[in-house]
Amino acid sequence: MKNLKIYILALGALSLTACSDTFLDSEPITTITDVNFYKTPADANKALIGCYDGLQRLDGVAMPILSEICSDNSFGGTGNGDGLGYQAIEEFDKSRSPLDKDLFNSNWITYYKAIYRCNMLLSKLDQIDWKGDTEARVNTEAEAKFLRAYLYFDMARIWGSIPLITVATAENVPQSTPEEVYKVIAQDLKFAADSMISAPYTVGWAAANDGRVTKWAAKSLLARVYMFYTGYYEKTDLAGVVTKTQALAGLEDVITGSGYELLTNYANLWSPASLKDYAGEGNKETIFAIKYNYTSDYTGISDGNNWMVMMGFRNVTKYPYSKGWGACTIDPNLWAAFSANDTRKIASIISIVDENMTPDLADQREYTGYISKKYSPMSNKAGNKDTCEVLGAVNFQIGQYRDYVSIRYADVLLMAAELGSTNALTYLNAVRTRAGLTAETAVTKDIILTERRLEFSGEGIRYWDMLRQGINTAASILDETATVTNGGVSTTKIISGAKFKITKGMQQIPSTQISLSKNVLVQNPGW
Repeated sequence: MKNLKIYILALGALSLTACSDTFLDSEPITTITDVNFYKTPADANKALIGCYDGLQRLDGVAMPILSEICSDNSFGGTGNGDGLGYQAIEEFDKSRSPLDKDLFNSNWITYYKAIYRCNMLLSKLDQIDWKGDTEARVNTEAEAKFLRAYLYFDMARIWGSIPLITVATAENVPQSTPEEVYKVIAQDLKFAADSMISAPYTVGWAAANDGRVTKWAAKSLLARVYMFYTGYYEKTDLAGVVTKTQALAGLEDVITGSGYELLTNYANLWSPASLKDYAGEGNKETIFAIKYNYTSDYTGISDGNNWMVMMGFRNVTKYPYSKGWGACTIDPNLWAAFSANDTRKIASIISIVDENMTPDLADQREYTGYISKKYSPMSNKAGNKDTCEVLGAVNFQIGQYRDYVSIRYADVLLMAAELGSTNALTYLNAVRTRAGLTAETAVTKDIILTERRLEFSGEGIRYWDMLRQGINTAASILDETATVTNGGVSTTKIISGAKFKITKGMQQIPSTQISLSKNVLVQNPGW
């Protein structure tokens, strides 16, 4: 009999109708067996919340950070005296930090722990007495499958060929082909999109269900997966499961039936950009977000946004921004790509000069004069304390609490436009005019991809948009020689498209995992 430690989220009285802040409080409560636990719908709900918790706990070089530093939006940055792991990752060059052979070991472990939770719950659904509540049964399966697909999509984009595990097992599983992995991702998301029962968005619904998966999220993610897989692997459909017509139909259903809309003011999506006018979590543009809270401690509660601290100024706090570790310094080319009247420019990027900041040049690596704003840690009005600590966090390193908005309605509009909707120009211009730009008179893929870069800068989307254009195109976009400042000294920064091509955009499989597998796992090229 296996022992299974169940992690739950403390939702007041363990109710998913609690407010979004308490949705995230998590702690281990008991050790029980997988035989005697899965009996009632309440048991299933606790286990499902454990699956969400598994997604929330993902750490290491977190996906939003990885996605930005590997793109043409940002450099690795961090402290001038830090190791060069971020530089090895963003430059696709292991010689930059040759001793770093486990750059993604924490990622690998936490991803597979989360997969285990999803697999365990899915394997136990038939032994639960659902008391005739077929909707609860279907939605539980759909949510768990969405979360498993979300996790595997991350992993497949980071590492390419990975062990595909769909039942709880301790076996030494070899890597599956990308097609095998994406087939499961597609099947899981298609089940969630087709089977899940979800009401359209309303403010009241969001207050009660913020952070929960819906069929709208499943349809949106399915299209994202379709576009990446068919682009990167040069296929005509998604692993034989989803066609272009089906992917587009799902997006059109979100547009016409979900109730989600664009916010009127782009800046209101992000609290550092709008302050008192912030639209808040669970707003009408947020289709799916990973939830976080400030209540993390060092005794088992781990519900904070542990990667957001990387996005803050190196050792500098000035209202409304707070200190962090200086990663993701913005490439000046991104700042220049915005037109002067594009409201997304100052909503997305902090210009050090324009906002009268005084950077710690001595301790900052790859300083450019710009840093990402959307996920910057925030300070109190006095500018002397991090907001999360004001709220009661143990400290700013583990107590960042803002959600990661994974899927926005704007993304749905632009994906539908790119997939050839008859309303493509209308969808594109809805995004453009919201940003204060004039409407386009025609729509092309290049125009859409440019718009996507500006719309989603700092949100972890650009790199994957680059990759799905093909290795050669992505390499040409990345290839750059730039001037940055390391510790106050002007330095040449080189991103080599040729080195990127060797790795095909994939990252290092942790050496520890290869050793534990007794070399069943095979390292990716270039690493």
